[in-house]
Amino acid sequence: MKKAFILLHLAVVLAGFTGVFGRLITLNAGLISWYRLMLSGLLLLLILAASGRLKKITFKNAVRIGSAGAFLGLHWVFFYASIKYSNISVGVVCFSLTSFFTSILAPLLNRKKFSLAELILSGLTLCGIGLIFGLDAHYRTGIILGVISSLLVAFYTIFNERLTKVFANETITLYTMFGGFAGVTLFLPVYLYLFPVKMALPSLPDFGYLLILALFCTVLLYLMSTYALKTISAFTVNLTFGLEPLYSIILAILIFKENRDLTVGFYCGLGLIILSVVLQMVRVAGHRRKRTISAD
Repeated sequence: MKKAFILLHLAVVLAGFTGVFGRLITLNAGLISWYRLMLSGLLLLLILAASGRLKKITFKNAVRIGSAGAFLGLHWVFFYASIKYSNISVGVVCFSLTSFFTSILAPLLNRKKFSLAELILSGLTLCGIGLIFGLDAHYRTGIILGVISSLLVAFYTIFNERLTKVFANETITLYTMFGGFAGVTLFLPVYLYLFPVKMALPSLPDFGYLLILALFCTVLLYLMSTYALKTISAFTVNLTFGLEPLYSIILAILIFKENRDLTVGFYCGLGLIILSVVLQMVRVAGHRRKRTISAD
């Protein structure tokens, strides 16, 4: 459990950089996601093949994992679109709503009872987003896109939690990347028709950013978070990733001086989101302590 939480928090730190790259890369949201998935899949394929850890699975299982990856790929499209239409801070804060959607969807999809504690903690996050939405009207389009993004990644995490019980971490991540690539490829013609671009190829700086984004903030990130899901619930993983906005906002302030665009309402909403994450960590630690005492 301790190792899982350490890897999870390292993954969250890496996730904090994804919004920064979304701002640095000049391509639109659809193309960023498409290149990120393609490069991530190819890099992981080379790494696994070179290390002798590449495992073949049936076509049925590949489709099963790839379907979850399609949710991830579409999540990235809406996530980067949210950043493009608002800023890094607003885009990543909306990601925190994932825990709210997970607390509703996970019991329904897994046919389990709703957790009152999870609903209350997720409600704090929802109030935080609502506060930001109500007071920062200028960014409402970006917020709406961010909410859709968090809904999509909630589906992905719930399905991915099931996959971790059956497949190895690297196998899940590999087929997730290619499944997401396939899903975004099918969606991309529609996206480019609605939002046409003059140039679909990345510039040299953009390609460098995409490589870093793919290797460290995708392959390494998802290997660590998938490992964590073996011992930590999807809800706790999603809620912990609610700390991503904190890291991303710090980076956005340091690099892009975004603090000049943020209001008091934004910081109040962010405070509620961070409070929900802290309370969940305390709750998980309390349950673990009780189990340890019972075992003794």
